[in-house]
Amino acid sequence: MADDPDPTDHFQAGLLHVPVRPGPSGCAARLFRTPLGDRTAVGFTSARRLTATLGPDQAWIHLAEPALRALTAPLGITSVTVDPQFPAPAPAPVEPAAPVPAPRIARQGQSR
Repeated sequence: MADDPDPTDHFQAGLLHVPVRPGPSGCAARLFRTPLGDRTAVGFTSARRLTATLGPDQAWIHLAEPALRALTAPLGITSVTVDPQFPAPAPAPVEPAAPVPAPRIARQGQSR
């Protein structure tokens, strides 16, 4: 197993297809969450992979992996996920809990 890379080592992914959304100054990189809930930038090594994962209507731009890291670092995002196959689903809306009635407390000298 000596040939296995250290998971904390960064590798250069090269030019990536980065999903974007409209923003006030043109476009902004879409950010995603890992299965553990951490925010991550995402890039794909081909337009085909991006389309297969996010659909044909997803806009994208080309960015080098170091540029994507530099773009998201000020937001506190330190990871770049390359070619994710199963994006984490959006969290389901949570229904507010029904209020629990307060228990009645009998005071001394009063009957229930």
